Amino acid sequence: MKRLGTYLVWILLSELAGVIGGLATAPAIPTWYATLVKPTWTPPGWVFGPVWIALYALMGIAAARVWIRHRQTSAGKRSLALFGAQLALNAEWPVLFFGLKAPGAALVSIVILWATILALIVWWWRLERISALLLIPYLAWVSFATALNAAIVRLNP
Repeated sequence: MKRLGTYLVWILLSELAGVIGGLATAPAIPTWYATLVKPTWTPPGWVFGPVWIALYALMGIAAARVWIRHRQTSAGKRSLALFGAQLALNAEWPVLFFGLKAPGAALVSIVILWATILALIVWWWRLERISALLLIPYLAWVSFATALNAAIVRLNP
């Protein structure tokens, strides 16, 4: 039961990043974002919410596994700090893109986020392989989001 609580705490912490992003995103979707020129391969808007909810859950499960097995080690503590950094970067991106309406700044931020996720996967590959594997869909989605962000910057000079 204690482990279940640990998993729930980490999942909720991860989902909180999505809530922060959602607060910045929601008002801009029907107004500013609707006016942007987007590439033809932009997914419909309804796709983003479910995908992010699932990805945040996977992030939380991955972090909980590291917490349960490695929180006492220096490698575990440092990797969880890196997890926190990527989570903060994740919450920052929608604030830059939607909140501040700054796709160029958001592009810089998401590239840094992508590199941080990759670093975390590499670290966890040695420390907690299942946690690393749980982050692969997240890296794939952020790769796609980076390409979408770059295309929007290019199409909306």
